Amino acid sequence: MNKWKLLPHMAIKGMGQNGNVYYPYIVAGIFSVFTFFIFTAIGYNQELISGLPRAAYAWMMLEIGKVLLGIILIPFLYYANSFLIKRRTREFGLYSILGLEKRHIGMLLCLETMASYGIIMAGGIVLGCVLSKLLFLLLLRLTGLPLDIQFVFTWKAFRDTALFFAVVFLINLLYGLFQIGRAKPVELLSGSKKGEKEPRRIWIYGILGVLLVAAGYRISICSEVNSMIFTDFFCAVFFVVAGTYLLFTSGSILLLRALKKNKRFYYKAKNFVTISGMLYRMKKNAASLANICIFSTMVIITLVCTITLYRGLDSIGYYAYPYDVSADYGEGDLAEEKVAEKVRELEGKYGIRALRTDVYDFRRFSCGRKGNRFETVGPDTKFEDTYGVYLLTLADYNRLEKEDKTLEGNQVLFLSEGSDLGLDSIEFMGMELPVAEELAQLYPFPKSGKSNFGTDFVIVVKDEEARNACARAFAEKNGIIDVDAFVESGYQKVGILLEGEDGQKKEFVDELLVWLQGQEGFTACRNGVEGREGTKSMYGGLLFIGILFGIVFFMCLLLIMYYKQISEGYEDQGSFAIMQKVGMSDGEIRGTIHRQILTVFLLPLGGALMHTCAGMFMVDNLMAALNLFNNWMIIWWTFWVSLLFIVLYGICYLATARTYYRIVK
Repeated sequence: MNKWKLLPHMAIKGMGQNGNVYYPYIVAGIFSVFTFFIFTAIGYNQELISGLPRAAYAWMMLEIGKVLLGIILIPFLYYANSFLIKRRTREFGLYSILGLEKRHIGMLLCLETMASYGIIMAGGIVLGCVLSKLLFLLLLRLTGLPLDIQFVFTWKAFRDTALFFAVVFLINLLYGLFQIGRAKPVELLSGSKKGEKEPRRIWIYGILGVLLVAAGYRISICSEVNSMIFTDFFCAVFFVVAGTYLLFTSGSILLLRALKKNKRFYYKAKNFVTISGMLYRMKKNAASLANICIFSTMVIITLVCTITLYRGLDSIGYYAYPYDVSADYGEGDLAEEKVAEKVRELEGKYGIRALRTDVYDFRRFSCGRKGNRFETVGPDTKFEDTYGVYLLTLADYNRLEKEDKTLEGNQVLFLSEGSDLGLDSIEFMGMELPVAEELAQLYPFPKSGKSNFGTDFVIVVKDEEARNACARAFAEKNGIIDVDAFVESGYQKVGILLEGEDGQKKEFVDELLVWLQGQEGFTACRNGVEGREGTKSMYGGLLFIGILFGIVFFMCLLLIMYYKQISEGYEDQGSFAIMQKVGMSDGEIRGTIHRQILTVFLLPLGGALMHTCAGMFMVDNLMAALNLFNNWMIIWWTFWVSLLFIVLYGICYLATARTYYRIVK
């Protein structure tokens, strides 16, 4: 019979007979196609892109997520495919001895790859079509966009998905053809059982791994909320990932060597098989342990970031927009009673009560800061070293906070939106100002408790004369020509905070904004309701990406764990068969298996929890860069997510132990 005619039948039969390795690969591939298709299909939804200004944030996040997802999926599917090739080498070697040439085996591999591609694409696209609208509604819900937006499929989403995975499968096919092409039939027969040589210079790897992980931890722990926070994050991730691979490669081997040298420990039935089996495949074992550790860390941190961001969306919005509507005036004197009268009129019309109606004068200056000194901003001053300083009078402060504080002479009240500075005095443009009290709060200047770029400071002076003196000092220090005109100029802020949900306030805010814009001296206004909706839309896109990425990372973790255990199970079959023949009981075999798998599972779990603890410093600062400053909420959810992950990890351990035992049995 013609060999070429046999190949399709052999491809189908080969995939069926190797179902225990092909089925997880196909499931993982279908999920990968489904996830990529979702990002692509929603991104091509024209109504999301055009017609809704706030949808631009969600669309931008989806495009970023699509690129990152592609970067993750390529090595993930490459790893899964390399395992398949490893498991099939003995079978291909047998085909070669029975008369098939390498070109026939190459064609067989091509047919299997095409069949896998077809099945995975069909399954992923069908699943995507079924669930895409549901996930689209989830995106709209998280971003606060209108739920009546229609989801429309486009052929471009199918095209992009098919082309991307065609490239991925082509890479995997070329890898398989290269592996088969360079190997001899005898090497193919023994390839899946071939042991590994001990790597040289493992002490160098160990020291370098410790230094890299320490560098990553140091960047995370010492990071600050400034313009370099995201660069620091990627540097920390790179160092920790590289250091983890080196530490597992060197540390696991050094540990196994030490245990092997301990004769009283090593030459026991319950320890001998475990240690010798792990030494037999030390480099591959270390690589898979490092992968499990890294993906476990990714799952925990992704879930923590996603949950805390979701729970903190409201506080983020009100930090950036403390008022529902605010307006600034450069000239004129808009009386507080006039504003209050208009607000009362709209309260009766729309049935919404105003929680705050604030009218106050202020001056704002851009300053540099060194310790307790506020100085001029020089040409070389960096953006993160430039701060806003607000000057308010004591009368306005008492009216805003409903207080009755007093000041003597040059005394001031001082507020830092970041962490408390504990200053006894401050120097503003050369003026010495004793601090009577450092304020814990002052509306509408939100207290974050963490210093970051963009932090503002508030100085409350005794009266208008003291404020003018500060303004004159600023003008003289900064070389302003008409000092008197600068001192006499001032600004007025009007801010209104309403009761109820943002969706109920829109008409009230719109009408009030029209009235405020018509008043004398109007310069600028802010619609806090729309601003918070825009913030929610942007961060809602991040939440959507975080949810899907958390699932992707967990799927990667499960597949790596599964492949690791079944590959080692098949490799250990012969060893345990020999042990049974020389007298090892079924109970002893089961105990050995559990000790080996427990050791393998606990090492990456411990590493993941250590990475998470160190990474939380960076996560805290990343959340602060997004205006979320609730440290205790981050710690709380880190604890519960870690605990949940440990439980799921334990379930995976039990399932994997049963699979491993069933194989070696």
